[in-house]
Amino acid sequence: MGARGELFTTEVYLDNRSYFFNVKENRTGDVFLQIVESKSRDGAEGERHQIAIFADDMQKFLQGMDRSLNYIEKDKKERAKVKAAKKAEKAEKTKRIYRANKDTNKDDGIKRTGRIHVVSKRNVEPTEE
Repeated sequence: MGARGELFTTEVYLDNRSYFFNVKENRTGDVFLQIVESKSRDGAEGERHQIAIFADDMQKFLQGMDRSLNYIEKDKKERAKVKAAKKAEKAEKTKRIYRANKDTNKDDGIKRTGRIHVVSKRNVEPTEE
């Protein structure tokens, strides 16, 4: 048995937090899991929180954890679908459709192919009426 009844310890380090999973045994011989969260601020140790889950309650704890993780995964997928739908809707709203002028029977000497034609006014001779 290790210091303070520790049987096993593993650690997970994140950006500004550390998690310690300690399996311990108390004076009466009960085995429990101690989860410790340690937050660091500017390199110095800050807040520290811990919870203990006894072996008898571990299955219920894990079931609750599993349900929570399933909800998070389902919610994540749903949010991604909503985000994609909003993006598609926004793209559809900003999509511009250009239609050709329906009055194509004009006889002004311009061949209309559906493309934009630039006609210089300098080269056009004024018409006399």
